[in-house]
Amino acid sequence: MLCVKSTQKKVMAHKILVIEDDKHIRDTICLILEEENFEVVSSGDSKILKSIHTMKPDLILLDNWLTEWKSDATGQQLSKELKTNPATSHIPTIIISAVSNIKEIAEAGLADAYLRKPFDMAELVDLVKKTLKLK
Repeated sequence: MLCVKSTQKKVMAHKILVIEDDKHIRDTICLILEEENFEVVSSGDSKILKSIHTMKPDLILLDNWLTEWKSDATGQQLSKELKTNPATSHIPTIIISAVSNIKEIAEAGLADAYLRKPFDMAELVDLVKKTLKLK
């Protein structure tokens, strides 16, 4: 699903891939990032990662618990796979979760950062910009 506004203020917007199974959270993240002029592609499951090489995201926001996915893989495991693959290891990943041990999960998944749910809009934007080294 592409969540890109038709009028973008920047010519070369950073592309953010959002993988979040909760539609309301996914739509909120898309809206917030689009308001900051990011190009946002989103999915409710990790199957979209099959097209990562053609999509070429600049950053991946990844929910740790993807209930719709028909596998035992978590966001932590997917992040680790991305970070240990030479073709995708350069893509920053941020794991999103409401669990209390999110820091440990992100570290084990080799993620660049983590965001604890619930989060506020400014916190999301600041973390994305910091991770992309835009701040």
